[in-house]
Amino acid sequence: MADAQKSLLIKRYASRRLYNTETSDYVTLDDIAGFIRDGREVQIVDLKSGDDLTRQYLLQIIAEHESRGESVLPVEVLNDLVRSYMSGDVSVVPQFLKASFDMLRDGQAKMMENMSSLNPMSKMPGMEAMQAQQEAFLKAMTGRWGSGTTPNPEPEVEEPEETEDLDAIKQQLAELQAKLSKIK
Repeated sequence: MADAQKSLLIKRYASRRLYNTETSDYVTLDDIAGFIRDGREVQIVDLKSGDDLTRQYLLQIIAEHESRGESVLPVEVLNDLVRSYMSGDVSVVPQFLKASFDMLRDGQAKMMENMSSLNPMSKMPGMEAMQAQQEAFLKAMTGRWGSGTTPNPEPEVEEPEETEDLDAIKQQLAELQAKLSKIK
């Protein structure tokens, strides 16, 4: 866990090559995006000047993903971001975005905690399947922030067996809801 908390130092050489100081090898922007998806914090500094270039490279990673059609940010949000940079006023956009992402991560963590084995409801029949379904949904919705997993870039093809499993989960959920209604 300490490794996930420790910032990974990447040095940019005069040749613009990026050097991972942990593994002593050169890395690409895709490698850096992978480190971040895996939950690592990165810091990118210019070797000669010592300037922190992290923000510049993170924006470049986002721009490359957006240009490949992996759009996350709606055009309206991008317009608002540009306006916030162009106005002379102090913008609340950065604080709002940070608070929103913090709230999303906290909500995901609390939901996962509530689904854990410490919760008495986790002992109910069918709850494991429901937990797995909810976890998959959360990871899909949040882009796996902080989960330590790398998203699968190719869409999964649903097999007939998976459809049967989904039907079984739906049936178990309906039975669970009926039991909860009777308890009330």
